[in-house]
Parts: sequence; C-alpha cells; structure tokens
Amino acid sequence: MENRIPLSYDKPWSSLPRNEPFLENPALEERIFTLCQHHGIQGVHFIKTSQIVVARWVRLKCRYGCDHYNTNWCCPPATVTVREAREILREYKTALLLSGEVDHPHFYQNNSKKRRRQVQFWKGTVAIERELFLLGYHKAFGLTSESCALCKKCTYPENCLFPKEKRPSVESFSIDIFQTLQHIGKETKLAQNTGDHFKHYSIILLE
Repeated sequence: MENRIPLSYDKPWSSLPRNEPFLENPALEERIFTLCQHHGIQGVHFIKTSQIVVARWVRLKCRYGCDHYNTNWCCPPATVTVREAREILREYKTALLLSGEVDHPHFYQNNSKKRRRQVQFWKGTVAIERELFLLGYHKAFGLTSESCALCKKCTYPENCLFPKEKRPSVESFSIDIFQTLQHIGKETKLAQNTGDHFKHYSIILLE
C-alpha cells in the first residue's frame, strides 16, 4: 500500500498530476477527488499512522477550555481515552490527512453560519470514509474536523440522532495536529484574527 500512494497534494484539483494513481487505480482516485472537491477539501496527504502524535495535553485542552466537554457525543468524555486512541492507531499502518483552507469570520461565533461550515466539513469526511469503504478499504474510519454540529443542540447523554454519522474529531481523539503536521513536513500557522484564513484538518484511518 505504501508504494501505491507516494503522493501529497496541496494544490487546486484542476492542477493535480494524474500520472500516478493515488489509490489502487486512476478511476478510484477520480472518485475520491470528486468527493473532496464537492466538500471543499483542497489537500490530500498519504501518511503513516506512526507519524500521528497522540498526546495527553490535547485531552486536557478539551476538558479545560472548551464548552463542548461533556455536552457532545463526539467530544470527551464520550470519545475514546488517550490509551484507547494509541491502541486503535496500532491497528492501522496508513491514513489520509485531508485539509482545506477557508476565510471564516464566524469561527469564534456560535451562529448558524459557523454551524453550516462545521456540518460541511463533517459530512465531507464521513462521505469520503464511506466511499473508501465501498472501494474495498473496509477498515476506513474518519476523524473529523472541528466539533459536531449536526444538531443545533446535542442530545447527549440521550441517544444520538445521527448515530451513523457520529465520529470523534481529530482533537477528541487526543491527536496533536501541530506535531503531526511537523512530522510530515507541513508548516503550521495559527489563525489569530477573525479575518485570517485558517486550515481545517481531518484524518481517515485507512488500513
């Protein structure tokens, strides 16, 4: 598998090279690229799960400083523990890191415009995970970007209204995305103002 996906894309889809297959063949590649484009995903990077960093401090940030803690099915403590995250990653060797860049002036505001963006990111990851599963990657499992916003108010701790789309976010899986990006040679820059462009990341554990 590692020899079949030597690529890392961070360019507009129209300019991506087509001389090497991203997955098993160019036809499968095209199906995934089309889905990525539809959901606003601009970069796809094949990575080894050994490059993914799990850290306790990420869980600490979730517990102290985020108002989604203990209020959402896709956030701690409803998601896996740090130890479980490390054990799950050991069952995989490869993953896809998906990225997109947006101008998001509503990022720090709890309003409907922000929620629409969150839902778009979320559904994109789940849709690509499903497509990969249908293409034969039966272990495919998505870790989404940002917190879940499928419901205006989460039903937690009552039953989730969208159990088939329920996924942990990258952060709730205790993944240090900054260190992970450094491991694959990607620059990290924090958006500091509401007018700044910022990048969002999700991960699909592959096989």
